[in-house]
Amino acid sequence: MAGMASTPSVGNEHSMRGKLKFAFLAGAGLAVAAMLAADWVVRSSAEGRTYSDASLIPHRKVGVVLGCSRSLPDGRDNLFFKHRAAAAARLFNAGKVDYLIVSGDNHVAGYDETTDMKLALAAAGVPERRIYCDYAGFRTLDSMVRAKAVFGQTSVTVVSQEFHNQRAIYIARHEGMDAIGFNARDVGARDGLRTRVRERFARVRTVLDLRLLGTRPRFLGPRIAIGEARDGNPPTLPPTAQARAREGCTS
Repeated sequence: MAGMASTPSVGNEHSMRGKLKFAFLAGAGLAVAAMLAADWVVRSSAEGRTYSDASLIPHRKVGVVLGCSRSLPDGRDNLFFKHRAAAAARLFNAGKVDYLIVSGDNHVAGYDETTDMKLALAAAGVPERRIYCDYAGFRTLDSMVRAKAVFGQTSVTVVSQEFHNQRAIYIARHEGMDAIGFNARDVGARDGLRTRVRERFARVRTVLDLRLLGTRPRFLGPRIAIGEARDGNPPTLPPTAQARAREGCTS
């Protein structure tokens, strides 16, 4: 009798396990479907708009260089940063852009993607007066929206690795911009795997942000005219970062 009394409990346990397994598989399936759909949307938007040869890319007045950390946590050089800086300098020196906006994260003391990129470009021969800094490029979405809303650009060349350029172009086109991308040299699987995995999730988030949530940049700010005299230009960053910015790039 005791054994028979325990049978329903065992059956309920098996049933619950089956439901949990089904829920897990269904959730995993939806996640994969979302990633595939977002990847298709982003790739389709950027198709035919990225270039790896500076001699073939059309001229644009302004290039937007997407920032990242200069160094890895273990102290090694970040090859994504190194290759982006080299690509942006090559694009400028080829006469395919007249000005560069360096856009990155500068929300905490001691971490300044924007100034690091400006210094790298200046070291590569780009005149500092041709470099504009955007300290509030916390995400690619922020960088691209601000390129239009703050810097007044409707036609730009984005500079980053190709997979990143594709997402930036998707955002820019959603904002009504004519964007193309200049592809920096990619990073091998050993050093770039984590970034590639993160990109899959970033594409899903970006599509949701633009098509469903209506996400906007954390900060906008006063308009900055590219190419005008730099004197007197107001800062293009949140107040919490202004003090550090005055030590680095001019806006």
